[in-house]
Amino acid sequence: KSGKHMVKFSRHFFGSIGNGFSIDIIENLKEEYGLFVWPCSVILAEYVWQQKSRFSGADVVELGAGTSLPGLAAAKIGAKVTLTDNAERLEVLDNMREVCDLNDVKCNVMGLTWGVWDPPIFNLHPNFILGADVLYDAKAFDDLFATVSFLLRRSSDSIFITTYHNRSGHHLIELLIEKWKLKCTKLVDGFSFMPSHKASKFSGNIQLAEIV
Repeated sequence: KSGKHMVKFSRHFFGSIGNGFSIDIIENLKEEYGLFVWPCSVILAEYVWQQKSRFSGADVVELGAGTSLPGLAAAKIGAKVTLTDNAERLEVLDNMREVCDLNDVKCNVMGLTWGVWDPPIFNLHPNFILGADVLYDAKAFDDLFATVSFLLRRSSDSIFITTYHNRSGHHLIELLIEKWKLKCTKLVDGFSFMPSHKASKFSGNIQLAEIV
């Protein structure tokens, strides 16, 4: 199979025609890495759009960005955005740069492996850290939270906003938050703020948490 057959584009709309924008995403279905727009990503991007007054002008870092929909939404409303994904996944980082060009937004694209203290991480002082569906691999939780808590402590008002599938009740995220001495300040059903035409495309139990 040639790689060309595995690429598809999807278009995501925010707001209304007169007051909003669309974002085009390149989804890449290669075996060694899948770049899909998951429901958690659509929900987090919608939340960013709805909370645009908070994000406009803010410093935003998206972790495990992949297709980068939430980060791109933040960039579209005037945030200064750094998109990050595993430093070893060079194709993913290239894909992220391509998507920025496609949508005519300027984002900083950076390799950032959770739990690894490479020099670039010390340049980040985010107001908001975004993570869509980053809580899927239990082996990576501690590395993820080590990185999150490091970044949260770089700026006193910093907030980690994550959407995740609530597969095992809230115990898991509660344990992690306690272990890393963080605090959950907001927890909502991911579908509660979704426009109905968007919500109807997805199912499952997706939560959105704000963590400080």
